[in-house]
Amino acid sequence: MTRTLKGQVAWITGGGSGIGLAGAVELAKAGAHVVISGRNPSTNASALALLQGLGSAEAVLLDVADKQAVQATAQDILARHGRIDILVTSAGTNATQRNFDVVSPEAWDDVVAINLSGLFYCVHAVLPAMRQQQGGLIINVSSWAGLYASKLTGPAYNATKRAVLALTESINMEECTHGIRATSLLPGEVATPILDKRPVPPSAQQRERMVQAEDMGQAILFVAQMPARTCINELIISPTFNRFYTGGLETPAPR
Repeated sequence: MTRTLKGQVAWITGGGSGIGLAGAVELAKAGAHVVISGRNPSTNASALALLQGLGSAEAVLLDVADKQAVQATAQDILARHGRIDILVTSAGTNATQRNFDVVSPEAWDDVVAINLSGLFYCVHAVLPAMRQQQGGLIINVSSWAGLYASKLTGPAYNATKRAVLALTESINMEECTHGIRATSLLPGEVATPILDKRPVPPSAQQRERMVQAEDMGQAILFVAQMPARTCINELIISPTFNRFYTGGLETPAPR
């Protein structure tokens, strides 16, 4: 039997587009009150308009790399709603010039600040309330690159997404006695706007064969609706036609 999300409060970082927005759509449709946050006012506004047509939602302007702003956002949600039941950390970035021969220290710092430090700030901000509630779910969006590093994704992305796995498991080790559980989502190639940051962005045809954002939304809903007694530690999701398996070939190699 799936767990009802009615009356639950869900905070989704990077919720204005891509995986974050797809998760917000599914959680709002399932009855949760959804708070999306992101750095882009226009993206937030368009996402909020969509979500309010589906359920209860609000949007907050937030850069997760700003630790004080993250803490203030968490406290504001708690002051208005009294609880945070679900945190989905979907805010993420990568450098365009990403490999060791071209990546700059500044680009490295930006990726670490958002993908790792920003994720930690959000987790750190919600844990006290979840402990007091004696329950909560944290869904951290890692990546296929968190398990299988590649040149395509680059060292900063590889390192931060692998670190997300360790951070997530640390939550489970330390907080399970408070009824708090955490999941790492590890998607392979997903057709979201972050692909435009690649040195050579994939074509429309290539993107059609990838996991779609709405598929990840369904995965987030699946995890959120599991009984509170059950923790999905890691969930790996990849395209059926997986270019990491085919060596980048667009058609299967001849037998």
